[in-house]
Formats: sequence, structure tokens, C-alpha cells
Amino acid sequence: MWVEQNYRFCKLLNDISLLIVPIAFLVGATCPAADNHSATIVRWREGSPGCTFSRDDDGKYRYGMWMDELGVTLAIDSQELEKSTRRLDPFLGVLLSFHYRGSEGAEVRTRGIKLEFVSHHRVEHGALDPENFSAEYKTLVDSAAEQNEREIKKHPEKKDQQEAVMRAAAVELAQVQRFLIVHSLRPAELNPAHREVSGWIFFRARDKWIGTWKTQEEFVLQVPAGSRIFEFPFKLPPKEGDLILRKRD
Repeated sequence: MWVEQNYRFCKLLNDISLLIVPIAFLVGATCPAADNHSATIVRWREGSPGCTFSRDDDGKYRYGMWMDELGVTLAIDSQELEKSTRRLDPFLGVLLSFHYRGSEGAEVRTRGIKLEFVSHHRVEHGALDPENFSAEYKTLVDSAAEQNEREIKKHPEKKDQQEAVMRAAAVELAQVQRFLIVHSLRPAELNPAHREVSGWIFFRARDKWIGTWKTQEEFVLQVPAGSRIFEFPFKLPPKEGDLILRKRD
């Protein structure tokens, strides 16, 4: 039932989002760090020193990389592409973890993190600001709700069906906003007293260059950290047909 309701609602959102999303994207989606041009790129390569990869029973692929005193781990759900298509406003989420073993300090920033959609004309999207994205999501749902009310007036026989769709949309909106508030990665300062921090980063998965997902998608995630940029090239799934058997809670 939810899949069918969500499909109807996504169709309702389509025209509205084509107006709202491009504006939000141009305003703040791609904001590279000011010093990225002088940063050293450190690229993840399978089998290279300091680089790790694992397929874990929580359903996530994890790519790790250490450089000197700082380590960064990228975790992404093996079903993230499929999940994105069921969201009212399609987006991708990745979990980043930072580990520090030095004695002075290291800054963790969210500004300048980018995701390149290699399989879709190499378009790049910047990390979404959690507060702005939450507000945009609400605006999209509110606009669709107004359109839905007009539709009910035209076709009162569909009232129950349309209202069920809107209730489901309200539930998803609340879940997304709650997750953004609690679990998003925030800027932080790592030091001997605070050596680890982790959180989620989100990217839009819809624009005129990104169509339907392919059987296997290629991405490159860039994470600026001090004078370096940690670069993670990865595929979903890493190997075609790959499947993770999840461990039940």
C-alpha cells in the first residue's frame, strides 16, 4: 500500500519539484571550500597502504583511508539507490566517520564535500545543508498538499485515496526532518580529548542530468580535510549482482 501511495505522491511532486529544486541547487548545493585549489588529493585505491574495504552485516559497504594522523571512513547502504527512488524528494545519504590519532588537532568540515555522479555526465552535487534541506523538503510537501486539496475539490470521489497519500507524505517528512536533526554530520574539531566524530551527509539525486539508476552506478566522493582532499571512488554495488545478507537486530 505504501509503495503505491508513494508512487502517486511522487508523480504529484514532480511538477512542483522541477520549480523548487533547481533554485535550491543553484543557491547552495555546490560550495567548494575556498582552499580546495591548493589541497593535495589523496585517493582511495583498493589494496593500497592505508586503504580498507569491507562488506558488513549491517548492509553497508565501508571504504576506509588513513593519511598520517587522520583516517576517514565512508559507509553507504547497499540498498541506497533503491531507497532513494522511494523518497518524496530523491536524495542519497552517506555516513562519514573521522578518526584522529595526532597530538595537535584536526578540523572536520562539511563545506566543500562533493559527490560526483560519474555515470551521469560526471555532474557534481555539493553536500546539502541539513537545516536548509529540511525546510525545502517541507516546502515541497506543503506545495503538493495544496495541489492535492485542489484535486480533491475537482474529484471528491477520490478524497479518501488522496488524503491517505498526504498522511503518508506527512509521516515521511517527519522522519526525514528528525533524522537530519539527530544524525547529520556537523563541523567539529578533533584533538587528543575528542578523537572521533561521525554523521550523515546528503546529496540531491535529481536534476536534468541524472535519470534513472543504472544496474551499477559509479561515484566519486570528495572530502576536504585540512590541506588534503580525501577522494573515494566507489560503485554501487561494488560488483554487479553483489548482495549483502543483513544480520537481523
